[in-house]
Amino acid sequence: MSERNRSEEYWLAKARAGRIPVHVGIIMDGNGRWALNRGLKRYEGHRAGVQTIRRCIPALLNLGIRHCTLFVFSTENWKRPREEVQFLFSLIVDYCREHKAELIENGVQVIPIGRWRELPGSAVSAIESVVRDTRSCSRLKLYLAINYGGRQEILDAAVKLAKQVVSGEVINFEGITQEDFADYLYTKGVPDPDLIIRTSGEQRLSNFLLWQGAYAELVFTDVLWPDFGPADLYKAVVEYSSRSRRFGGITGEKG
Repeated sequence: MSERNRSEEYWLAKARAGRIPVHVGIIMDGNGRWALNRGLKRYEGHRAGVQTIRRCIPALLNLGIRHCTLFVFSTENWKRPREEVQFLFSLIVDYCREHKAELIENGVQVIPIGRWRELPGSAVSAIESVVRDTRSCSRLKLYLAINYGGRQEILDAAVKLAKQVVSGEVINFEGITQEDFADYLYTKGVPDPDLIIRTSGEQRLSNFLLWQGAYAELVFTDVLWPDFGPADLYKAVVEYSSRSRRFGGITGEKG
């Protein structure tokens, strides 16, 4: 067994010995820096990042994690150079088409969240296809946050609610609870993330799952996303399991 495999087995065992999060969110950061550090074009980092997704899905399944949200393309990413944005769209198309069989084999259901229907037609078609063909998969629900922004999500939810109030569909709007409002978000019916991981050393949420992540445990790692592997995921879960989650109270249980 190689040293890397031994490390993965060690951290997998430690993670399994603790509390496993139900929902993990991942901010996949550092693709561009990874490429530039190697004298490559930025797009090569994004291409390498896709392979990291493929490595991490079996690791999520090894832990029995049922929900995972990946921050694929943010509403702010439109500000990047046009060529880079177009390449990111092409990667989305390629991933949905070329790795669909792998997703189905692993029992992964793909669910997009965000304003993904505003993407170019080829990307929308590819996403719709993988959504349709993985609908019956049940081992892992993989949410792809595409053209997603946490503030935009909350605003969209508020506008939708306001329209229902104006139309009379919602009458007792003063009695609306947080749980009621959550049903207007893109993630209706999805459990809030227990753990949010961000790679590349940055320590901020960058508009990711702002409502849902209110009480998520945050784990930041210096590892750039293309270098992130199963052992890094297991380490993050071990860190999560070691924390005491109080949800605003005084005492709480670990994990």
